[in-house]
Amino acid sequence: MELKQLEYFMAVCQELHFTRAAEKLGIAQPSLSQQIRLLEHEIGTPLFDRVGKRTLITEAGKTLLHHCYNIFHELSQARAALSELQGLNRGTLKIGTLLTVVNYLLPPTVIGFHRKYPNIELSVLGLRTGDIFEGLLKNELDLGIVYLPMEHEELEKIPLYKENLALAAPADHPVAKEPFVTLDILKETPSVLLPSSYFLRQLINEQCRALDIKPQQVLEMTTMESIINMVVQGVGVTILPKGYLDYIDNQQIRTIPIKSPVLTTEIGLVYRKNKYLCAASRVFKEQLLATLPLIQT
Repeated sequence: MELKQLEYFMAVCQELHFTRAAEKLGIAQPSLSQQIRLLEHEIGTPLFDRVGKRTLITEAGKTLLHHCYNIFHELSQARAALSELQGLNRGTLKIGTLLTVVNYLLPPTVIGFHRKYPNIELSVLGLRTGDIFEGLLKNELDLGIVYLPMEHEELEKIPLYKENLALAAPADHPVAKEPFVTLDILKETPSVLLPSSYFLRQLINEQCRALDIKPQQVLEMTTMESIINMVVQGVGVTILPKGYLDYIDNQQIRTIPIKSPVLTTEIGLVYRKNKYLCAASRVFKEQLLATLPLIQT
C-alpha cells in the first residue's frame, strides 16, 4: 500500500467520479483506475461500487478513508515538527474564520503577524462553521474561529469573546428612532436574514419559536454585505452582530440594541486536540489573544 495510492483513493472519494479525480490529480483516468484496482486487490475488498455512471464508496472504503485522514494528519505533523527546526523563516498557516468576524477581528493580528514573519505563507478563509470543522478534521486548516458552544472529541476550544446581536434598519425607518427593540419587530416589519443553515439564523429562529414569533422574512441572502445593501435600499431590517455593524459604520443604517431577550453569541478559537501546533500557529494564537482587548474597546 503506497501513499500515492492512498492519495489517489482520497481524490476519488472527494469527487466520486474517476475522470474528475484524474483531472484534479493531473494523471490519465486509466492510470487512476489501475492504481485503485491494485489497492483494492491488496486490501482484498472493493472500495467503490460502480452503479451505472455513479461511483459510491463502500463500507470498506469509508473505513479506509477515515484512516487515510489520520495517516496524512501524522505526515503533516511530522512536516510541521521538522519545519519548526527552521524557525519562523518558512512554512504555511491556514485559518478558517467566520464571515461575520473576518473583517474586524483578524486584520490587526494578520497585519502584525505578516510584518514580523513575512516568509510564512498565511491564508485566511471566510467560511461557515461546519466548513471550518470539516477543514480542521481533514487537516486542511490549522486554526478555526467559530461560534461557541462547540463540543467535539477531536477539537480543542479557547473562548475569545462574547458579543450581542443588534437590529440594523434604514436610517429613515420609523424604528431607527427607537432606543431599543424587542424581537417582536420581526413580526411587525419585513426582514432580510441569513439562510437557516447559518448559525446566526438558527439562533434567531430558536428565540422566535420560544416567543411564538413568525418573522416577516422577505429575503434570504448568504453574505452580510448583500444583506446590508438590501437594508440600505429599504427592503427590510436585519439582525447581525453589533461588532460587525459598528465596524462597517454605514451612515445609511441605524443600529438599535435588542432587548427581551438580548441575543448573545460567543466566538472561540478551535484546533485539533492531537495536532502538533507549529510555531506559526502558536504565535498567531498568542497575538490574537493579545489584540482582543484593543478590538473590544
